[in-house]
Amino acid sequence: MLNTLMVRLPALSIGSALGRALYLAGGPHRRIVRRNLSFAYPELSDDQRRRLARRVFQNYGVNLFELFQIRFMQPEDVARRVRFYGLENLGEALRRKRGVIVVNAHLGSWELGSQAMPCVLGLPFTAVAKKFKSNFVENWMLAVRTRFGNAILYKKNSLADMTRILRQGGILGILVDMARRKDGVDVSFFGKKATATPAVAMLALRCRSAVLPGFGIRERDGAIGIHFEQEIEMRRTKDLRADLVENTQRITDVVEAMVRRHPEQWFWLMRRWKEHYPELYEKN
Repeated sequence: MLNTLMVRLPALSIGSALGRALYLAGGPHRRIVRRNLSFAYPELSDDQRRRLARRVFQNYGVNLFELFQIRFMQPEDVARRVRFYGLENLGEALRRKRGVIVVNAHLGSWELGSQAMPCVLGLPFTAVAKKFKSNFVENWMLAVRTRFGNAILYKKNSLADMTRILRQGGILGILVDMARRKDGVDVSFFGKKATATPAVAMLALRCRSAVLPGFGIRERDGAIGIHFEQEIEMRRTKDLRADLVENTQRITDVVEAMVRRHPEQWFWLMRRWKEHYPELYEKN
């Protein structure tokens, strides 16, 4: 009874209200969002950026509430909240039996969207993640993310395991819109220099796996549209370093294009350009 009640609560309205409260209370985070938006969209007016920032927080609030609801969901509850687009692209990638790397970003509803694969398609996958510093948060997130059969592989020293999964024909899910300088390569993101992980490009070249963009975009009625875009072609030459940079840029370009289509749904709360523009986030 409690589970049914929790699942039926309107995530869109409750989460939006939560997001508005977070916007009003979260001074430092609000400042990061506004600076990121000013940096990425210099052509917008201050008023336009403020309105966009509010919508960013509203989407974040909905994501937080959905994360709570997932603990009470059954597969049929997930199925009722999602719609699929481009399944033929996923099917084509799977038919090659060389493994599939589904590249995603902190966009839309990436947590609930990832549950659609096992719940609706019967295709559990392995998501590559970073551990949270808090044990409580980590245990909560692990329970949510693996509730319906997905597995979690932690980033540190995981390249061999990722290679094994792909060579066995498995599916990896990797968020590609953040990376540290020491293990990233330089790319252009919104016309500004940023870092991005070359792991996807390395794995694709090594295993000849398909690189398939997959985004969970929130639609107006609150449903999550799971979009499988066309496979990203990987360049293969004798210059491995150049190939890694070029292919990582191609992946980043796809992410940027989707963020531009749905800017209110990207996680602008992170310091995306801190490696090259640290002054952007200095307190003043």
